[in-house]
Amino acid sequence: MTIFSIPVEFILFGLTLFCIALFSRYNLLIAVTGLVLIIAYRFFLHEYDFIGHFIGADGHGEWKILLNLFGLLTGFAILGAHFEESKLPDFLPSVLPNDWKGGFLLLIMIFILSAFLDNIAAALIGATVANKVYNGRVQVGFLAAIVAASNAGGAGSVLGDTTTTMMWIAGISAIDVLHAFIASGTAILFFGIIGSLRQQRYQPIIRDSAANIPISFPRIIVVACILAGAVITNIWIDFPAVGVWVVILVAGIFVSTRWIELRKAAAGSIFLICLVMAASLMPVNSLPAPTWHSTFVLGFVSAFFDNIPLTRLAIDQGGYDWGVLAYAVGFGGSMLWFGSSAGVAVAGKSEEAKSVITWLKEGWHIVVAYVLGFAVLLLTLGWNPHTS
Repeated sequence: MTIFSIPVEFILFGLTLFCIALFSRYNLLIAVTGLVLIIAYRFFLHEYDFIGHFIGADGHGEWKILLNLFGLLTGFAILGAHFEESKLPDFLPSVLPNDWKGGFLLLIMIFILSAFLDNIAAALIGATVANKVYNGRVQVGFLAAIVAASNAGGAGSVLGDTTTTMMWIAGISAIDVLHAFIASGTAILFFGIIGSLRQQRYQPIIRDSAANIPISFPRIIVVACILAGAVITNIWIDFPAVGVWVVILVAGIFVSTRWIELRKAAAGSIFLICLVMAASLMPVNSLPAPTWHSTFVLGFVSAFFDNIPLTRLAIDQGGYDWGVLAYAVGFGGSMLWFGSSAGVAVAGKSEEAKSVITWLKEGWHIVVAYVLGFAVLLLTLGWNPHTS
């Protein structure tokens, strides 16, 4: 059924996103309601096989993606608590430059970290450090920059983002996405400098002496093991959440754990899962023909429409320049707070960041950076699609 040639499912999904943008205070209720309406419409009017969609004919349906997302978002919330209690964030103000370059260096650190680890973890670690070095006064525009830095770092690495890992598992060489770093490197130079300058004006970085800070090395070891567990299980079984939670549960025997963080992270996790599930139910069987024009647009689409189903469709379709696509769908989600799992995780620590209007107003430099990075990548290497 369509209305003005638009499938009803798209209209319901669009209304859900529109209401989230207007009434961010009730984003979880809106996301749940939107998902229920979409499921009801497809199930009762189209007799849609929802169970088959969720479980999958071969057992690899949506359940794995959703469980993995929930496990990572909640698990990395625990990681953030361990990192904070390790007192390492208290030590960093003595290392970072005490002007705008300190914020910029922090974003570069997040970028590098995300190239080797999951971008959610990199974003949460960066947000924890920023909260300390800026005395709890972090501008939404800088939070957007933290999310963008984590997504930019993961764009060219098959270990740094779910979308690039999906490409790798599908047989796409890690080398074929590596040139996404040209675009993401350009982007971070733009949004990183502007975001750091604006944050420094909003709240100067605090430089303290680290002489008397008692660093908790057991907690640092726990953090390192959680990250290692995510990487190893991502490579071995394509399920990084398993490694994260095995380490967390074992470490909980020896080190006190702030389990209350699970309750705080649960709402954001369920919110993102609802959006991912709703997006997967859209009647999209193919994407437009793969060109640089259509790929450029996909970057904006990924800010609204989860990039996991987009990437899956693109892999099935083939014919893309995988580095350009990785940058578009990976970094493009940074333009809105709910456009990426890293954004949802970071926004969970700030009610103000959950406003679409505020995110766009304060984080306009992310949108411009996306366009600049895309342009530089095309001008330097061009569009080189793979036929197989």
